[in-house]
Amino acid sequence: MTAAAPLPSIDDLDTMDEVAFAAAVGPLFEQAPGYLSMLAARRPFESWGVLFERAGETALAADRAVQVELLAAHPRIGAPPGSVSSMSWREQGYDREQSEAIDLLGSLNEAYEAHFGFRYVIHVAGRPRSAIVPLLQAALAQPADAELRRGLQDVVAIARARAGI
Repeated sequence: MTAAAPLPSIDDLDTMDEVAFAAAVGPLFEQAPGYLSMLAARRPFESWGVLFERAGETALAADRAVQVELLAAHPRIGAPPGSVSSMSWREQGYDREQSEAIDLLGSLNEAYEAHFGFRYVIHVAGRPRSAIVPLLQAALAQPADAELRRGLQDVVAIARARAGI
């Protein structure tokens, strides 16, 4: 897996055209185009803290189609290693494969998506897949609006961690 390009300064992000902005921060948000366009419109950021604060606000305020796009841009937990970005590969710990948990996560992902109509996204933060299984099981019992909000907040937490902020 290749390493991500270094991030530009906030001053540079604040003055880039939308295409360059999306290319620069896209890896943090798995290249979700509708969301990145909305986020670009929220500039200037003035600091990374402001960028991530607005990233969260933008995700929660977006229409449902953009929210679902943003969640769907992230790979499923336990997805085949070749189908995920280099950042997700490291975050999900493909060097620590746990076949039993991966099999269970596959069926849980399908149940979650059928139940809610959007992808399950969680900030893995180095936890093994076996630790994610009970979290995904519990998520299936949550209200849809609460799960959507949690997932979007985790997308921003993932992006913040990827940026090292």
